[in-house]
Parts: sequence; structure tokens; C-alpha cells
Amino acid sequence: MSLHEDAVLVLKGYQGRDDEQAALRTAYLDHLAAHPDGMWKSCHAGHLTASALVIDPERGRVLLTLHRKLNMWLQMGGHCEPGDVSLAAAALREATEESGVPGLTLLPGGPVTLDRHPIPAPCHWHLDVQYAALAPPGATEAISEESLDLRWFRYEEVAGVADTSVVRLLERTLAVL
Repeated sequence: MSLHEDAVLVLKGYQGRDDEQAALRTAYLDHLAAHPDGMWKSCHAGHLTASALVIDPERGRVLLTLHRKLNMWLQMGGHCEPGDVSLAAAALREATEESGVPGLTLLPGGPVTLDRHPIPAPCHWHLDVQYAALAPPGATEAISEESLDLRWFRYEEVAGVADTSVVRLLERTLAVL
């Protein structure tokens, strides 16, 4: 199965919690139907990305990265790569690479939420499929070259440092824990 086919299956099975998520699900599926290259950065009409919020429920905290290009606190994530066999694998790969934390596991049940956001040219949109990854006990982070900083934040601190998309991802993650 190709990554494109996996994405279609994941999105068809995704059960958003509200009308906005249902509309995004439809928009993502329409995008993939219209763009065979819609999984790749080279698709200038926009492309799917995969991300994961690294969470430590035992300590009530999440690990965020200060993104080098955007200078914003975000969850780990990014572009799919040819070696990715699934959206979930892409999200887990990105979370592991950017956090430096080995042994992450995705929360079961598929994506937590969808988030579509504009990005600078030459591309126009990131259609992000967002998962949550559980940190193993005693997890120690290691900053990657994609980050300016990596930091654990208590749940209640996230709204003070991150944008609404990260806050929404955290809220929906906590709802399924």
C-alpha cells in the first residue's frame, strides 16, 4: 500500500469531534483525490504533513519544540518522506527525530485531530494529521538541528506559550487519554 493510499484510509476512518473536523477531513480527502502528489512537499497546492504531540501523562506535561524557522513552540512534526509506510509511521518518525526521545508510542485509535494552516511560498498549505505520542518513563529529550529549543511544559502552561492549534491538540489528546 502506498503512503497516499494509507492516508486516504486513515482519513476515511477518522472520526472528528465536530463540524470543523468533518469539513477538514473532507477537504483533505478532496485534496488527495485531486493531487496524486498531495503527500509530498513538491505539491505546491499544499500537502499532507504528520505530527505528534509528545505527552508525559504521569507528570502532566508535554514536550514542545521551538521551531527554528517559525520561532514558535509547536508539537513535533513535518513532511512525509519516501520511506514512510504510513501517516502514523511518519508522525512517530518525526516525533522521535525532533524530540530525541527513543521508545515513543502513538496513542491508539489513529489521529487525534486535523489542522490546516498556511505556509510561505512556494507551497500554500500544510494539511497536518496530528497524533499524540506517549513518552516512556524517564524520557530524556535531545535537541535536533530543526529546533532552537526543546522544553517540557505542564498542561496548564501550554496556552501561554503556544498557538491555538497546539492548545486544541492538547485538549483533544487529554480527552482521549
